[in-house]
Amino acid sequence: MDRLLAMQVFEKVANESGFAAAARTLDMSPPVVTRLVAELEDHLGTRLFQRTTRKVSLTEAGQAYLARVRQILQDVDEADALAIAHTNQLAGRLRMHTSPVLASYVVAPLLSEFRQRHPGIVVELEVEAYRDPPIEDFDITLLGADADFDANIVARKIVESDVILVASPAYVQRSGAPQTPEDLAKHECLRLKRSDGSLRAWRMWCGQKSDQVVELNIDAVLVANHTDTLLRAALDGAGITSIAMNIAAPYLNRGDLVRVLSPWMTGRLAMYAAVPSRKFIPQRSRVFLDYLVEHTRELHDKALKACEVC
Repeated sequence: MDRLLAMQVFEKVANESGFAAAARTLDMSPPVVTRLVAELEDHLGTRLFQRTTRKVSLTEAGQAYLARVRQILQDVDEADALAIAHTNQLAGRLRMHTSPVLASYVVAPLLSEFRQRHPGIVVELEVEAYRDPPIEDFDITLLGADADFDANIVARKIVESDVILVASPAYVQRSGAPQTPEDLAKHECLRLKRSDGSLRAWRMWCGQKSDQVVELNIDAVLVANHTDTLLRAALDGAGITSIAMNIAAPYLNRGDLVRVLSPWMTGRLAMYAAVPSRKFIPQRSRVFLDYLVEHTRELHDKALKACEVC
């Protein structure tokens, strides 16, 4: 039995929650995947999976084994990368985790140029909206949080961004632009709802004057728990929405969106990159983080300049 291959197959079955799905991902036949896991279980003398006709789940032993296997496979990747590093080329697998919004609007636009710079690095991206993401399982976990976020994790601040009000030029031409926060009551607003389905008041302040706060309960023509939907609707001229500037940056730079009611804002957010440990950060993680900071802050600065002429 090739134990390393069996470990890789075991990890993939656990990740995919099924033998057939793992086989497709690995480009193996399902019988081969089943056999390798069975041989690994025989070698260990314990069952790693509970199998039913409807699902495959890890046993308690399987869960404990998976944590160690992931570290072993990571160490193997690191050993390979160290050997390849003698050719002065970064290589290996970069495992990342982030939310759907950051995956779509921050990570995905970076990947083409990053891969051209570092073709030896394979990016594996897990996209889930966890309240408490499993930071220990990934090289980098991107988090969106309030600007004063403080948690017991190792994290680097990537960018801090104002949350602003935006609309399409077509909407502004059709309906005009609000001149005061109170004018929003006369406009078509697109609102993001909380996970419990409620809407919180738009808490607004003017530029850096955070002590001058206005709270408004604005009726909305569209309420959604999905940022993509609100952004798409705003781009199509449906109304005014509130969004972080770093997410809206490319649309502001192209003129697809304009900022309204400047310099009023509805919040301040920050994006952080969390890592499992400060002691050892793989070089591939470092180069990605440096590239992420460079690209994201450049785009954010361009958006600020675009807003100056909004």
